[in-house]
Amino acid sequence: MPDIFATISDTAIDAAAIEEFVMAAEHGALVTFRGIVRNHDHGLAVSALDYQAHPDAQRFLEDCCRQVAAEAGLRVAAAHRVGSLVVGDTALVAAVAAPHRREAFEACAHLVELIKSQVPIWKRQHLADGATEWVGL
Repeated sequence: MPDIFATISDTAIDAAAIEEFVMAAEHGALVTFRGIVRNHDHGLAVSALDYQAHPDAQRFLEDCCRQVAAEAGLRVAAAHRVGSLVVGDTALVAAVAAPHRREAFEACAHLVELIKSQVPIWKRQHLADGATEWVGL
């Protein structure tokens, strides 16, 4: 089975290292997704996010990477931040490299969807008006 890299981190994600992990000489396509903290959500201004992970979140992230790697026959990598992030910070990086662009795009999109639906990480949004709300509970 192809190798995977999966981590949950309370420090900035090194996207270049994640891309390097998946690359190989036979690959002509590298697709990287970066989830960036934006300044709004459902019409409200957002100033920051706090991400919290379930104690087993690492295992769930690894499972997502393993599933996509097994299905696609490719190396895949993903890292998700936890802790306090501000607008513009990177919360998620997922990368897949493949011989051709279509399989790299499809595998990366599938990986991101699995992570969003299966990894127990929640965020508390800090709204510009001072209110907070939990998302993903």
